Amino acid sequence: MEIILQPWPWYVSGPLIALILFLFFYFGKNFGVSTNLETMCTMAGAGKVSDYFKKDWKERDWALFFLVGLIIGGFIAANFLSTSSEILLSPETVQNLGELGFKNIGKTYVPEEIFSIENMLTIKGFAILLVAGIFIGFGTRYAGGCTSGHAITGLSSLQFPSLLAVIGFFVGGLIMTWFLLPLIF
Repeated sequence: MEIILQPWPWYVSGPLIALILFLFFYFGKNFGVSTNLETMCTMAGAGKVSDYFKKDWKERDWALFFLVGLIIGGFIAANFLSTSSEILLSPETVQNLGELGFKNIGKTYVPEEIFSIENMLTIKGFAILLVAGIFIGFGTRYAGGCTSGHAITGLSSLQFPSLLAVIGFFVGGLIMTWFLLPLIF
């Protein structure tokens, strides 16, 4: 049990990720999560409103099980397989976020300054989540997938559009971190 509770080194986790990708490729599937929203909209009848959603959702039902497995696995890992509830961050990151007004850094996965009910119900909090949701939703569809799909599957299969998407994600993250986040907070 001690082996499972400790962080795994790259030479164990890396080949395991490669094995999972190999299995995805072998069975003709793509790794990624963003198309599950499309699948759920199709299941809910969005095809009656838009031709974009007129698809056979049963072709992607395996991805919904994959998503449920990710959620259950994350819950198990966070609640039963973690030796500490503290998130390890560099002291410089903690200091920089503290200067922006974030408290409890490293104690929760999501900052209360954005995701608490009190802050979500303010105009600023609602606007942040609305704009971020639109950018993420539009961006994943425009880029043809999410960060994990492009960075893990796309790069491992040497797809040039995925390389461009990952570069775009990285540049966008730098712009958000260094320019926009200090302006917002």
